[in-house]
Amino acid sequence: MIEQQFIESIGKLIDRDLNKLAEEIRQYPTEEGIWVVKGDIKNSAGNLCLHLCGNLQHFFGAVLGKTGYVRNRENEFATTGIPKTQLLAEIQNTRDTVNKTLQKFDTSKVSDAYPEKVFDYPMTNMHFFIHLAAHLGYHLGQVNYHRRLVG
Repeated sequence: MIEQQFIESIGKLIDRDLNKLAEEIRQYPTEEGIWVVKGDIKNSAGNLCLHLCGNLQHFFGAVLGKTGYVRNRENEFATTGIPKTQLLAEIQNTRDTVNKTLQKFDTSKVSDAYPEKVFDYPMTNMHFFIHLAAHLGYHLGQVNYHRRLVG
């Protein structure tokens, strides 16, 4: 019971924040602004968006959902100039992937080890899902700040 509640809750949190990411991207007055890097700002909102989508598509989609997604983390930070519509489509694809994966996730495995070594220590699925939600929230805050700075 508690495992099912956890999966539903983490899914709602991630979905909420991906919706907020899409909202932030939509609010940029120009497409160029999404890609601005200046001063101490080292990552554009576009790159953070690609990074978040790549991260979730990999760890939920490829690893758990067996979607076949192949991540190119380096390109998440190197790519520029992708149109807003394409970024929004990528966010929607990511939402769909996370939702489908969590709907199929066997809740009895919440306390099992996450199947891929990510850090220098083993962690449960629950621990890593919380980490992924926190990571999303952290970078979402950066996107919001970036938008207000460059907008």
